[in-house]
Amino acid sequence: MSEQRKTIRVKQIGSPIRRNKKQRLYLKSLGLRHIGSERELEANGSVLALIKKVGHMVKIVSEGDAV
Repeated sequence: MSEQRKTIRVKQIGSPIRRNKKQRLYLKSLGLRHIGSERELEANGSVLALIKKVGHMVKIVSEGDAV
């Protein structure tokens, strides 16, 4: 009965300098701290919405399944 959860690996490619405060907070909530940092996150609606809002500063490295 184990569900497979979709995951997504995100990499920060842009700087939050000279961006508005909300976009900085969105990066922080995704767990991205500096250019080049990567995080593997669960691909749910809230995470995908945050990625869409800062899409110009992040890059989706890979999509996969986790156990």
